[in-house]
Amino acid sequence: MSIEVSTEIPDLSAIHEFLLCRTPDAWIEAALAAPEVMLVDHANCEKKAAGTALNLMFRYLDNFDLLNKMSRLAREELRHFEQVLAIMKKRGIAYPHISASRYAAGLRKEVRSAEPGRLIDTLICGAIIEARSCERFARIAPHLDDELQKFYLSLLKSEARHFRDYLTLAQNASDEDIGPRVTALLEVERKLVEGGDGEFRFHSGVPGLA
Repeated sequence: MSIEVSTEIPDLSAIHEFLLCRTPDAWIEAALAAPEVMLVDHANCEKKAAGTALNLMFRYLDNFDLLNKMSRLAREELRHFEQVLAIMKKRGIAYPHISASRYAAGLRKEVRSAEPGRLIDTLICGAIIEARSCERFARIAPHLDDELQKFYLSLLKSEARHFRDYLTLAQNASDEDIGPRVTALLEVERKLVEGGDGEFRFHSGVPGLA
């Protein structure tokens, strides 16, 4: 399977302005010390991202804009999953079951149960996760070998678009400005990123501080 790559780096200023913190250097060090775990968990993240998009499509059948955006997003995430698998196969990396980090679960805990809050919060969390993924791809890429660097840089444009799509869908689903809710969820995300984690994962906090 060939992997489409691009060395073009899109403007990530909107991502950096959106997130409340940058990925700590300690996470970069942990990623470089465990490249196989990074790829395995990256594959898991792509699968979960596709699953989230599909779940939204099944749950909100009356939202045609959401259906179209999530259909496209799911296809792209599954394509990325296939690309990660191809790299793993080429490098002889097995695909074992590994536990998920507390990152996504920590965000999901904050999602309101009643509609439309449930949809709005789920979409905001999607935007945050995509923004963080984009930020981390950009942070780790310069430290990787040529193949992985090109691959991770090739993901930036789509991840940034996913971030914007999620945020736009969230605002369209609300009759009020979602800014305060976005800020509240971003603060939760900041604590998850800067806090300690027992194990390294693609979306983990600082490994070894838990």
